[in-house]
Amino acid sequence: MNKDMCVNCDDGVLNIRVGAIIIKNGKVLMVGNERVDYLYSVGGRIKFGETAMDAVVREVFEETGVKMEIDHLGFIHENYFYGDSPSNLGKLIYEISFYFYMNVPCDFTPISNSFTEDNSKEHLRWVSLDEDIKMYPKFLKTEIKNPTSFVKHFVSDER
Repeated sequence: MNKDMCVNCDDGVLNIRVGAIIIKNGKVLMVGNERVDYLYSVGGRIKFGETAMDAVVREVFEETGVKMEIDHLGFIHENYFYGDSPSNLGKLIYEISFYFYMNVPCDFTPISNSFTEDNSKEHLRWVSLDEDIKMYPKFLKTEIKNPTSFVKHFVSDER
């Protein structure tokens, strides 16, 4: 019961993941790697038998070295896109993501020792919400500038 919630469906993939919204001093913590020209949220796939909440706490710890508590669920995102990693290159992916706002400790100093599935070294980067940089999900910067207390649902389709 420790397999990622990633299922092949005909020629495509169903992926269920979590993302962490980690904000400190007006900046959001994002991840990049040596293989891509964009940033993405701290997070990853939910493992079978795990809840989304358990998964985001685990993923934050794996990617930052810090065990962090959840504040609240902010967004649910349904997304169709074509894969760019070796295991899903060019495949259509339908991804359902749960994005959680995290309670960031005052002394939070993340350390990244994580790698992608193809062993590309990941790096963490604090991003200003006004910075013009390519990051996913696209709605994240705009939405966290004006947070709400309710969960928002987004659908993206890049087919």
